[in-house]
Amino acid sequence: MGLPGSVVWDSALLGYDLGGEHPLHPVRLELTMRLAATLGVLDGVELLVPQEATDEEIERVHDAGYLAAVREAPMAGWDVGHGLGTPDNPVFDNMHEASARVVGSSLLAARQIASGTTKRAVGIAGGLHHAMRDHAHGFCVYNDLAVAISWLLDNGYERIAYLDTDVHHGDGVQAAFYDDPRVLTISLHQNPLTLFPGTGFADETGGPNAPGSAVNVPLPPNTGDRAWLRAFHAVVPSLLAEFQPQLLVSQCGVDTHHEDPLASLSLSVDGHRTIYRTVRALAEQYAGGNWLAAGGGGYALLRVVPRSWTHLIATVLDRDVPADTTLPSEWTRFVDKIAPTAELPLTMSDGKSVDFEPWDGEDGERVDSVIKEVRRAVFPLHGLDPDDPRD
Repeated sequence: MGLPGSVVWDSALLGYDLGGEHPLHPVRLELTMRLAATLGVLDGVELLVPQEATDEEIERVHDAGYLAAVREAPMAGWDVGHGLGTPDNPVFDNMHEASARVVGSSLLAARQIASGTTKRAVGIAGGLHHAMRDHAHGFCVYNDLAVAISWLLDNGYERIAYLDTDVHHGDGVQAAFYDDPRVLTISLHQNPLTLFPGTGFADETGGPNAPGSAVNVPLPPNTGDRAWLRAFHAVVPSLLAEFQPQLLVSQCGVDTHHEDPLASLSLSVDGHRTIYRTVRALAEQYAGGNWLAAGGGGYALLRVVPRSWTHLIATVLDRDVPADTTLPSEWTRFVDKIAPTAELPLTMSDGKSVDFEPWDGEDGERVDSVIKEVRRAVFPLHGLDPDDPRD
């Protein structure tokens, strides 16, 4: 019997390298794939090698003039605009080609599912969810998941749910489909008053032709696993049950971790593992088992990202890694070579409990005010009762 999922990966994806001390360092991808391989998660798995997306494919969600600027930027001796050449989005060699390959990775994952070859596919290099139609934004040049969703809509899909669990609002994907009733975008993120990009408030609920198509859960700083999961379960399953997507696309940024240097949520690797297993179950229950998973943010490069995304890959493949699994010495020796002073964890767990109390309609916890605000903003648009925890 074949595996339930496909893995998209090629070392050429490491070419999306913003350089120097930039926090989005490609080493996090290399270490993830090494850890997954060393733990046996990838045994017998044929990695799918993506090609660069064509201009026509990228122009599904980006302006042709923006593509030209990206292509010319490494050779230009002047300000190219379009958000390029900033500290967040520095220009780098072969920027268009590297960014187009990331788009190609998510398109390949989408095509695997659309063709019926597999029900699940994962590409950890994807998830560049901030890129806008005509400018780079938040470390993201091209919006690979928006391109993939656009392609899916033209190839047999009429209802797609996008679920973003990055610490930052999934603003680029929301913007691409804000007025499209075929796409339900759900983003759980740190309160935008306290973090980039400053969008993703509960009252952002979709355009005039698609009321309720955008759902935003702005969580207070220091929200941990239990409160995060309480909010997730109070909002997401009911909406998926009502929307009945044919496919679930998830952006799995791990900058929600309490060690992440760029944000202030307090999740653990155990919380991340629970999120992936929950999303897998929701895809089975509400989306015919169809699940396209991508990476995203995550800047604790050595201690967090490789463990969390190895759990993601394992979950997609139904090869769940027990939380108490010891990190293999082969992998830790490799990390020691590139970061000899790093203190590495011992296992695939942070030793945290992920038990939580489901929301009961009352104000028992700090996160409950957010839950109520979100439900009251969007649930009536889906015919659901915001005050009834059974909805």
